[in-house]
Amino acid sequence: MKILLIGYGKVGRAVEQVALQRGHVLAHIIDTHTQHVLSTLDATSADVAIEFTQAEAAYDNIYQCLAAGIPVVSGTTGWLHSRQAIEAYCRSKQGAFFYAANFSLGAHLFFRLNQMLARLMQPYPEYRVHIDETHHATKRDQPSQTAIALAEDIIHAIPEKLHWVQTDQAHADSVGISSQRTSQVVGIHKVTYMAAADTLTIQHTAHDRLAFAKGAVLAAEWLQGKQGIFTVRDLLPWAC
Repeated sequence: MKILLIGYGKVGRAVEQVALQRGHVLAHIIDTHTQHVLSTLDATSADVAIEFTQAEAAYDNIYQCLAAGIPVVSGTTGWLHSRQAIEAYCRSKQGAFFYAANFSLGAHLFFRLNQMLARLMQPYPEYRVHIDETHHATKRDQPSQTAIALAEDIIHAIPEKLHWVQTDQAHADSVGISSQRTSQVVGIHKVTYMAAADTLTIQHTAHDRLAFAKGAVLAAEWLQGKQGIFTVRDLLPWAC
């Protein structure tokens, strides 16, 4: 498989490592110095693009790939206000687009645990729920898309929770999310239910970006020959 790698930061380099280990070829590597190359490509240039960049660049990167007839796997966060427009364009081009805010298998197991725990906790309103997320200092979006997804799953399971708020305090009608940025952390997400008598916590810690890279490469392999809009729920049917 010929991969067009867009973004050559820490995750991009991890994608390169995983892709080569799995026998794939990097047709092109696009970074800030070679961005102009993207507009010259066509459907014969690569079998799939894997895009991990910055929020301000993601829309144009994905759009240009779809315009060229190249399927896209993207894990860039912070740009989702434009996601509907990209998906509509993908459909109009009869292309293929796979998006996930988190490609880690462990993270998606954690999502399932979070959903199950929220359903179990629903009858016990004395427990206040709070999400803490910690990421590397270069991650710009706060809170993370993963933390928002965790909060939305809790809101779906517990009718008394109406919305999530960015706060250090958990409230009866909301899910609080607090964010920290530090230099040495890849990613930590913690969901805590706290009552006067006890506290219950589940946590996922990412130790290495290879976890995200492997999931992205697996998604790229799976996307071959397909048409449409896809998420991790299509790749991993149990991830719902």
